[in-house]
Amino acid sequence: MRESVVRDINLAGAGTKKIEWVKGFMPVLNGIREEYEREKPFEGIRIAMSIHLEAKTAYLATVLRAGGAEVFITGSNPLSTQDDVAAALVGDGIHVYAWHGATEDEYFQHIEYTLEGKPHIVIDDGGDLSYMLHTKRADLREHAFGGCEETTTGVIRLQAMEDKGDLKMPMVAVNNALCKHLFDNRYGTGQSVWDGIMRTTNLQISGKDVVVAGYGWCGKGVAARAEGLGARVVVCEVDPVKALEAAMDGYRVMPMAEAAAIGDFFVTVTGCSGVIRKEHFEAMKDGAVLANAGHFNVEIDIHALEELLTDRKTVRNNIEGFYLKDGKKIFLLAEGRLVNLAAGDGHPVEIMDMSFGVQALCARYILNSRGKLENKVYEVPKEIDRRVAQMKLKGMGIQIDNLTNRQVEYLHSWK
Repeated sequence: MRESVVRDINLAGAGTKKIEWVKGFMPVLNGIREEYEREKPFEGIRIAMSIHLEAKTAYLATVLRAGGAEVFITGSNPLSTQDDVAAALVGDGIHVYAWHGATEDEYFQHIEYTLEGKPHIVIDDGGDLSYMLHTKRADLREHAFGGCEETTTGVIRLQAMEDKGDLKMPMVAVNNALCKHLFDNRYGTGQSVWDGIMRTTNLQISGKDVVVAGYGWCGKGVAARAEGLGARVVVCEVDPVKALEAAMDGYRVMPMAEAAAIGDFFVTVTGCSGVIRKEHFEAMKDGAVLANAGHFNVEIDIHALEELLTDRKTVRNNIEGFYLKDGKKIFLLAEGRLVNLAAGDGHPVEIMDMSFGVQALCARYILNSRGKLENKVYEVPKEIDRRVAQMKLKGMGIQIDNLTNRQVEYLHSWK
């Protein structure tokens, strides 16, 4: 078995404190951990994980480990890995292959190391783990029962694989669970994006013009929090239904070609490439701030921005200034990577409690369904969604009504 690869094992103490902190605010995962410690459903099972490697992810890994699994983990973004957390997991008996600031070659090498554990189950965020398991290291797929995908971008990639007949194992679209996207994508992204932007820039949001590219669940959250901070919000969309929804929600809706000249802050959250391009940079105000909240750093065309510059330099931690030939300067946050994780701590703990609760239960669903599922992308079973919601409500001290027998009868009658 390959030894763990981390930046500095001596950072483990600080990482342990972070993990202990989040543990106190994750009642769903705590409840699942008690069940898994008692039943050991993953005894003899190997699980490979590629998720943003910070404290909340680390706690999910320890929950699976408590259930008997041998866990192999790497990060899903070179800038979101926290070295102290990675070191702490090694001490918990988990195989870790990640460090902050990995080069592209190192990043994919760490993914390959993770897959060398010959996983039965994969838990992915963005699809890089699954991609390598279908391409360069397809030889390591023979043991896999299937896996789970955390985010929109990854689900899109998996669906494309299924459509072309290239998906070779069943995958559960955890992102599509109600207890994931309704809360994680909307409230989690909304809060964490602005946390990352504000702690990085120390600039005022109120009174500014904020352009949000994309009005899916993540875009809804980013726009709502910007409005709550006092910003004037513009939404750019390609989907007419989502554009109409944004307009009905009270936001100005226009093409990026028009919005480029208006925005003080730009946040891309589409899952697509080339959202902000050369012609948009040329139209921007002096001092415009660009941030990306999509999974990959392709939404802001950095290569096109480089063609326009006379100079570039780091002006503040996680802020790079691009000085253009026309005399303007444009500021890019966190290299165009996920601003909420590359320049912050990611989603609030309580939000990820639900998302990772869904992950932990879906991993068991994959285990219990081995040999029964086709090589397709599956939705999360409704009973998992309901169970996570019930556990979360209990953890919040909230009680709800139950249908009476007469009400049940009424709802199931057509007369």
